[in-house]
Amino acid sequence: MRLVEFATMSGMKTAIRFAAFLGMGILVCALRAGAQAGSIEFVARAAPTGGLEEPVRGFPFYLLSKSFDDIRKEVDLASPKPNLDQFISNLDKSYSADLKAWMKKNQCVHLGGEEMVRKLTTTDILGVPEFRKAYIEMNSGNQSADFPKPPKIKPSDQAKDPEKVAKLSAEYEETVRRYIEQHPASVDLIYLSFTDIDPGPKWDDLVGKRPPEIRRRALELAQSKYLVARAQTDVEGQGYLRGVAPGRYWISTLDVAAVVGDAYSLWDVPVTVRPGHTEFVALSNVNAFQPAQKSE
Repeated sequence: MRLVEFATMSGMKTAIRFAAFLGMGILVCALRAGAQAGSIEFVARAAPTGGLEEPVRGFPFYLLSKSFDDIRKEVDLASPKPNLDQFISNLDKSYSADLKAWMKKNQCVHLGGEEMVRKLTTTDILGVPEFRKAYIEMNSGNQSADFPKPPKIKPSDQAKDPEKVAKLSAEYEETVRRYIEQHPASVDLIYLSFTDIDPGPKWDDLVGKRPPEIRRRALELAQSKYLVARAQTDVEGQGYLRGVAPGRYWISTLDVAAVVGDAYSLWDVPVTVRPGHTEFVALSNVNAFQPAQKSE
């Protein structure tokens, strides 16, 4: 019985010694880890045009493990851009195949304005049903112009004498072709005929939705996956980040500009933290960039 008690007590003492040893090991590791951490002290100042530097007071700064600019590029690459050819192909059947082909060839879905008119050739106007119809109707209604009159063809003529109809149609088309070449200004207002069917605004809306979504996703990633620490500057524009593991980081304002007078400053400045060291970073107009320089 005594042997059993002795063995039990011996085992308990061994367990206690092991637990104490393990605790000391954990404590030593923690102390070493704390000693290895570094710090960052930074000051943010900006100068308006023709003015003196002023502290950027009460402004949030973020310590990121990846440049915010690179985060935005990462999101941009992961977000496919709208495909113009696919958009054109998906237009409904009210758009002729010839018009869709013209849009793809010219990479143009805006049927309004002078830019579209500049892309039109005589062959385009006569070869694309929508352009041909709009051009002839627009100029036929202009009584002051000597626009060619279409041949008088009855529905029954096609069955009675198709060759004659084809000949008259070809002659009229050639007459219109010559008129276009001799009167290039007669094409200028053709775009007014496409106000109701212009797919350009739908395309612009589709393209316009992408930048805000990229911005939203980049901000989300920056403040979750890549966020290491956050600090707000004091009245002197100073900020402090303690207990930072050694490594390379970026001090960033994300995409929110600090405003000092007419100066709108964004920062995305790299800093390397060394074990046990305090790194000092000065943020100023020199290492800042303006919002327009990083726009989509």
